[in-house]
Amino acid sequence: MKILVVEPDAQRAEEIGTALQEGGWLDVVMLSDMSGLARHLHHVDPDVVLIDLENPSRDTLEQISAASDAHGRPVAMFVDHSDDDMTNAAMSAGLSAYVVGDMVPDKIKPILKTAIARFEMVSQMRLELKAAKQALEDRKVIDKAKGLIMRARGISEEEAYALLRRTAMEKNKKVISVATSLITAAELLQ
Repeated sequence: MKILVVEPDAQRAEEIGTALQEGGWLDVVMLSDMSGLARHLHHVDPDVVLIDLENPSRDTLEQISAASDAHGRPVAMFVDHSDDDMTNAAMSAGLSAYVVGDMVPDKIKPILKTAIARFEMVSQMRLELKAAKQALEDRKVIDKAKGLIMRARGISEEEAYALLRRTAMEKNKKVISVATSLITAAELLQ
């Protein structure tokens, strides 16, 4: 696993690097300032990003989120102090961990493991939500296609769905694909 660490203080960067190596993470890249974060992320393509900042602003959080692709990889941030608004902004920005207080080297490993686990859990929830939304949209399209068939053929809902399924099997397509084609054709004929 490749980890990119953003730490402006050289001594703390060395301590963090040592703690990560002792934790079993040997592929660690250090970055001393935020200005080149997007470029470095593109070049390094880390699996995890670890950032240590004293007092980030909302703008900094949004820049970090965009630059680090916080929804595409775990990002853990350590800050010296924060308030509820900043914590909420950090979570909204997609950070996997937002830790207030000093980055203690012996706490880095459990925090990173938690950040990775949280990231994976949130990613799974996003996938499930996307699938649920798609299933709902598909259901609406299929229901509309059934309605068209029911009106055109004067048949029941069950018979309309059976016709959609049979057509999909005959054409070696998904029911949603046949339903979409039917709706498109009906719209063209109006």
